[in-house]
Amino acid sequence: MTSDPLLALRPWETPEVTSWGRLPMNAVDRRSGAHSLDGDWRFQLLPAPDAPVGGAWSSSYVPGVWTMQSIPGTDDLPQYTNVRMPFAEFPPRSPAANPTGVYERTVDVPAEWAGRRIVLQVGAAESVLLVHVDGRPVGVSKDSHLAAEFDLSEVVRPGARATVRLTVVKWSDASHIEDQDQWWHGGISRSVLLYATDPLHLADVTVRASRDGELRVDCRVRDAGGALPAGWYVSGELDGHLLTQDGEFDRANAEDERVSAFLGEARLRATIPEVRTWNAETPELYGLTVRLHRPDGTVADTSYHRIGFRDVEVSGRDLLVNGERVYIRGVNRHDFHPLTGRTVSHDDLRADLVLLKRFGFNAIRTAHYPNYPALYDLADELGFYVVDEADIESHDHAHEIADDPRYLNAFVDRVSRMVLRDKNHPSVIIWSLGNESDYGANHDAAAGWTRRHDRTRPIQYEGAAKLDWAATDDASDIACPMYAPIEDCVAHALSGRQTRPLIQCEYSHAMGNSNGTLAEHWAAIESTPGLQGGFIWEFWDHGILQRVSDGRPAGRAGAGLYEGGVAAPGHRWAYGGDFGETIHDGAFIADGVVFPDRTPKPALYEHREIAAPVRLECFRHEGVVIGNHQHFRGLDWLSADWELALADGGTLTAPAELPDLRPGETAAVPVPFTLPPDGGEAWLTLRVTTARDEPWAPRGTVVCLPQVRLRAPAPASSTVAPDRGVEVDGDGLLVHPLLTAAPTLSLWRAPTDNDELGHMALRWRSWGLDRLVRKVVDVRRAHGRVTVLAEYAAEVGVVRHVQVLTPVEGGLRVEESAELPDGLDDVARVGSVFETVAGLDLMEWYGQGPWESYPDRAFGAPVGHHRVPVDTLFTPYLRPQESGGRHGVRHFTLSAPDATGLTVTLDEPRQVSVTRHRAEDLTAVGHHDELVRRAGCVVHIDAAHRGLGTASCGPDTSPSHLVAPGVHRWSWTLRVL
Repeated sequence: MTSDPLLALRPWETPEVTSWGRLPMNAVDRRSGAHSLDGDWRFQLLPAPDAPVGGAWSSSYVPGVWTMQSIPGTDDLPQYTNVRMPFAEFPPRSPAANPTGVYERTVDVPAEWAGRRIVLQVGAAESVLLVHVDGRPVGVSKDSHLAAEFDLSEVVRPGARATVRLTVVKWSDASHIEDQDQWWHGGISRSVLLYATDPLHLADVTVRASRDGELRVDCRVRDAGGALPAGWYVSGELDGHLLTQDGEFDRANAEDERVSAFLGEARLRATIPEVRTWNAETPELYGLTVRLHRPDGTVADTSYHRIGFRDVEVSGRDLLVNGERVYIRGVNRHDFHPLTGRTVSHDDLRADLVLLKRFGFNAIRTAHYPNYPALYDLADELGFYVVDEADIESHDHAHEIADDPRYLNAFVDRVSRMVLRDKNHPSVIIWSLGNESDYGANHDAAAGWTRRHDRTRPIQYEGAAKLDWAATDDASDIACPMYAPIEDCVAHALSGRQTRPLIQCEYSHAMGNSNGTLAEHWAAIESTPGLQGGFIWEFWDHGILQRVSDGRPAGRAGAGLYEGGVAAPGHRWAYGGDFGETIHDGAFIADGVVFPDRTPKPALYEHREIAAPVRLECFRHEGVVIGNHQHFRGLDWLSADWELALADGGTLTAPAELPDLRPGETAAVPVPFTLPPDGGEAWLTLRVTTARDEPWAPRGTVVCLPQVRLRAPAPASSTVAPDRGVEVDGDGLLVHPLLTAAPTLSLWRAPTDNDELGHMALRWRSWGLDRLVRKVVDVRRAHGRVTVLAEYAAEVGVVRHVQVLTPVEGGLRVEESAELPDGLDDVARVGSVFETVAGLDLMEWYGQGPWESYPDRAFGAPVGHHRVPVDTLFTPYLRPQESGGRHGVRHFTLSAPDATGLTVTLDEPRQVSVTRHRAEDLTAVGHHDELVRRAGCVVHIDAAHRGLGTASCGPDTSPSHLVAPGVHRWSWTLRVL
């Protein structure tokens, strides 16, 4: 029997208890002037929360989770699960083997704090926090992603030293509602602070600032000594503009007998003339200072806020910001770092948001919990719409918990504390009740509290609207489905039944080589009233930097051991299963638009063009139409240049003057070039950049590259040279001095994550496409030309492949056809694959680029002349797979440093890839550290290539991007430089 009342309570298995001794949440920022307790703490990892503390202490850094730190004697490592809980016990039970971290340090309490209220703030602890000071129990807190504060005034003595012990229990009843498709950790993930206030203090401040300039500030006041002193008052100013006390509010409170001796309420008001409103494009902020005065007029407490004037409302089926219907170009984001796990810094957060801003995102969903507090400050400053999501996800036991009264307190507690903390941020435009937790009475209770407390923002919850997007009687003001096919969304918007905005909380799953059909998705959104966008899943690939030698996280010592998305030798990006865990969900954790080091994936360039604020609408006569596709801002913050890419004549440039356009306006401007008369293909690009330094981008940063084609290509031709023959071997395979493997038919690609999880790869393997054997049927020679007929036997029929090799001036033309039987109704590709000699290390091409692109993800890759080293063409997705493709290639050259090499001209724009890896090389390994580069180039030229889609979690590619059976024809010309 334990004598510790906190242990006797067993709060890790008591869902009704969400806290004990914890102070109410509030929106008063106490970081300024606080004493940081961050740094090294004495540490022990116990096998269970009721195990005795004893033995030697080691050290753990705070903030930081122990699962990411190489602490002597600890073997609890990160574990990733998506839906499944990592232990078998049902709610609210936790496993007997329950790692429990004990953190301890001494604190010198400043002598000048005598007579003041002393508060300990623990920024976040996963998942149950027990606080003791000098052996005395102080409090308990749950919720792994919000701060917990405890009044230490009665247990510490100013001028003396105190011992603070923070015990963190990893598994608990709370874990069952924190089942959030992420790494499981344990520890203290955010900063620990100690601060002091006057006994008379601001308990909370609530700001309401509307777009018409009306400002209301509600203050709650308490006195730690007991009753409030008569005569206290509050004052405030907004950038020098004095606020006035709301006497009518005071009189109404007195008349309604709402005045108490222990809680004071006051209201300040102001009307700001010619107010500058806040929105994501022009995030105008004002500085608000609120002061609490003692009866003698001296200041007892001060609170500072940066606020924005804006309105958010749902009107019919539109979400409006300041009365304007805005597109939500969002991304889901976790707090993550590849070295520290859940712990992030202010600089990390700024880097996240700066990158997102540069690639056209304007919204963040804090999946699936309130994020680090500084993120909201930065979202206010840089301009992001935030869907603030409560720390609730019970995916494995969703149905049982949604109506379980034992968890009622937890649902309301987590939602209400989020609202109380973040309510003054203009960036927060929607409250979310959580994620993937079914729908029950617990959600309704949390929604009811939120609507009562904050009537200025709508609420969303995917589970509430899941069964009927048109319902009007559930807890969600917005229909926010996950991965709904865009055709279903369009059908709903056109059905006449739509009652509220439809904004997908998750869509376009970014796992591996993915985000196919993103442009088609947005074309439908922008052309269909009632659809307003959504949030891509997700921002990060959550790969943890791991030492290959011992399999442990590299930790803080790993800084600098990665670059460009690639881990340094001896290290790799770990995903589920790489830390020896038996229950895990593999690489499903690697599903972001950036690599673990924040290197952009190619899909980000696709999004940048889809979200472009400036567009070339169409080509008309001798001009183009420029459009401003923003909601609130003109084009004066941008500058631009014209680029004309000629298929055979390089690139011409000229300065561009952007017209003065308000949002939604267009203007016709002349083309600044005279096209040469040779008739070759020509593409016009408007290179749009920032005209001045922005908070998120220096002057000259590329914002978008809208493009139109001015002239189609002329028919290609070459002169046949029958006096020269084509050399083939006994199997009818081309013999060429620059090729180490002759061109053969390819129907297979190293499966993407979408291919694997969407079960396409399983079908392709069952057809034998990964092991086709070529059989020569006939080889014919006539007038220097060689015609080779070959067959490839699949499990569902025979593929007939014809290759006609013709000598032409300067090289060789290859004309090919492949006839796929009806049984091969959806293959990965149809095309040629060959390999080159070593030393051809540079690729130059005319086509789409310079970054990777595929048939259903090519909107963001402009046509032009591109030049890239071969070794950088390959995209290092965490699990090796098909990558490095370039769509719409017209011709390309592979060359050595001495300018020798080969060039290939295609009959029409084709999908081409050039890498150092065969498909079987990529398929055979799980991590990039296992790959071995080949000396030569592996080249694919595809007549047809299947789209990428997002079938790992969401819709597959569209039917137009599938590769159908029947006859496919393509040709290409190979020449030696």
